[in-house]
Amino acid sequence: MTGKRKIIDAHAHIFPGKIAQRASESIREFYHLNMGFAGYPHTLVERGSKIGVYKYLVCSTATKPEQVFSINNFIAEKCKKYPEFFGFGSLHPRMEKRQFVAEIERIKQLGLHGIKLHSDFQQFNIDDPEMVPVYRLAAKAGLPILFHMGDSRYDYSAPHRLARAATEVPELICIAAHYGGYERWDEAYQYLKLPNVYFDTSSSLFKLSKSDALALMEHMGIERFFFGTDFPMWEHKTELERFLSLGLCEEDNEKVLHGNFERVFGITD
Repeated sequence: MTGKRKIIDAHAHIFPGKIAQRASESIREFYHLNMGFAGYPHTLVERGSKIGVYKYLVCSTATKPEQVFSINNFIAEKCKKYPEFFGFGSLHPRMEKRQFVAEIERIKQLGLHGIKLHSDFQQFNIDDPEMVPVYRLAAKAGLPILFHMGDSRYDYSAPHRLARAATEVPELICIAAHYGGYERWDEAYQYLKLPNVYFDTSSSLFKLSKSDALALMEHMGIERFFFGTDFPMWEHKTELERFLSLGLCEEDNEKVLHGNFERVFGITD
């Protein structure tokens, strides 16, 4: 048993009840992995509370431009219902330019704290020149962007692309999911040691070796990592056990499990 700790889950997905099962199945088919759960908000809280999670970064990806408005409303609504939730909104690269300005402002008004982009689902290169003004708008609004990273089947989310975008917009806080490069960790190691790039541990420790995980943390800096589960992909208890098996000192465990996220986002409770 891992025991109770103070934990922030910095990468979790939730879906409306009527599509939660279908959405989870779509993710399973995309990654050819078994899904632990459907992405119900109440299930997230139920499972996370068993290991001491007190806050969850929740998000959902718009696969079509017309989904953006309703997804952001849904995330904001669930953040009001569940005070544990720390919501990130969604955008889509094929929105009209004027819509980006309006929706980024609306994301702020809804009380959301960042933006999630999944370039493999949304089929755009992270460093697409047309997205650079969007990144600048997000940075000006104080909205970090959580990027899905590194699927080996596609080049959209390659680490070198995030490196180019992060360098082009140094004022943007970027969170590189999956240790910065799901299945492309050598590239993450090479390209992503940048002052405005942070990382989460989600959907990585089931296949990333202990030595490689520790090497990435040492190279990038332990202060740049957040614990995340990628719920509903994985079970909270299992992910915590995988993380603790890395054998970090207790001070570093606390940094990754909650302290780094609290520092970056100014959370004091």
